[in-house]
Formats: sequence, C-alpha cells, structure tokens
Amino acid sequence: MEYTVNKLAKLAGLTSRTLRYYDEIGLLQPKRTGSNGYRLYGPEEVDRLQQILFFRELGVPLDDIKRILDSKDFDGLSALQRHHRALTEKREQLDLLISNLEKTISAMKGETVMSDKEKFEGFKKKLVDDNERQYGREVREKYGDEAADSANAKVLNMTEEKYAELQRLTEELNETLKEAVREGDPASALAQKACELHKQWLCFFWNSYSKEAHIGITQMYVDDPRFTEYYEKIAPGAAVFLRDAVAIYCK
Repeated sequence: MEYTVNKLAKLAGLTSRTLRYYDEIGLLQPKRTGSNGYRLYGPEEVDRLQQILFFRELGVPLDDIKRILDSKDFDGLSALQRHHRALTEKREQLDLLISNLEKTISAMKGETVMSDKEKFEGFKKKLVDDNERQYGREVREKYGDEAADSANAKVLNMTEEKYAELQRLTEELNETLKEAVREGDPASALAQKACELHKQWLCFFWNSYSKEAHIGITQMYVDDPRFTEYYEKIAPGAAVFLRDAVAIYCK
C-alpha cells in the first residue's frame, strides 16, 4: 500500500510539514513521485518512519537518527528490541516517580510517614537510568562495566544531602562554564574554576580521580555528539572550551 504525504502524516500523527522536512534533510524520502506530483510512501518508508518516531521518543537528535538508519550495520529487529528495552525502562522510571508522588501526597495528608530517603529515591533512579540510556554504551566501552556500575551505585546510595549538593554543584558548574566561554580564554581564572568544579562533579560518580581520566572524558564530550549536544545547550562551543581548559588545568 502507498500513502501520500497527507495520508501518512495523518496515520502517524504528524503534520505534513514534518514529513516534508524529513524529506528535505534526507531522513525519510518518498518511494517515488506520482504522475500528479504527489510524494508516495511504500511499506519500507512506513517502517523507517516508525523507527524514526521510536528514536525521536527516546530523545535522539534527527542527525543521529539519520546516521543510525543509514548505517550499513543497521538491523531493524535489533533496533526495535533496543527500543522496547529503553521504553520499558522509561515506563519503570515513570512508575517509580508516580509511586513516589503518591507516597508524598499520602504523607502530606497525614495518612503515612515518609522518610527523607524515600523522597529522593525516584529522582536518583531516574538520573541513573537517563545517563545509562543516553551515554551508557560509550562510557562502558571506554571505562568498563565495573566503573560504570560503581558510578551508578554511588548515585543510588547518595543521601538526600549529597543529592542536593550534586544538584547545586551542577548548576554552579554550568553557570561558571557558561560565563567562562563568554570570556573566551580557557586559561582564565574563571575557566580554571569551572575545571575545578567539573573535577568535584566527577568525584560524585568516580571512586578515584586521575588527570588522565579527566582529560579523556572531556575529549569524549567533543567526540560524541550526544555529549556535545548537552554542553552546546550550556553555551555554543562549551565542549571544546572545557576540553581545552581541562588540558591546562591538568598541567
């Protein structure tokens, strides 16, 4: 069966404009163009669109989706199985947060007592699961399963005070880095302060610190587009700037 842009958009719950944009960037091109000039999509394009929507639901940027789908090694079935695992984990996160919220409401009504530890369990688990889903494969390949599992355990075992400290430190680090990038000098006092804050931030996850690992992870921020995207939201060029500043810091 073939679909026009309007019919496929309606089927998938998208706008026609979205499908036309996907065509423009080469993410989803029609199977053929009819004699009336209409774009026509066949079964293969429908399957590809489903994969696109799964990846998009998981927060993968469109450029990365195109790269993944166009890869010679891409396996549709394996991708669907990974989507299933990721969405199941996401559902478990939501269930945990809903349960946490229900407990909090019950406690505020005076119906139950909720410990301080319970108040933060859902948020810590979500932080670990989000990091694992987005960056887990790269981190495990570079540093090994033991290091990744240990880092996750450190987060899950944080006290509420430590968790709050991590949140505060993350905000301070991002703001300091943002201002340092504006100054433009990786060797400046502000840039080096950002490096010290970044070291402190890493130590919330690492069992031990080394200059080599610090330099290595900031290089990974530059090499991997998902890490780069995170830092680009702080300030344009922040990933490269932090890498260069850390190289100076570690001297």
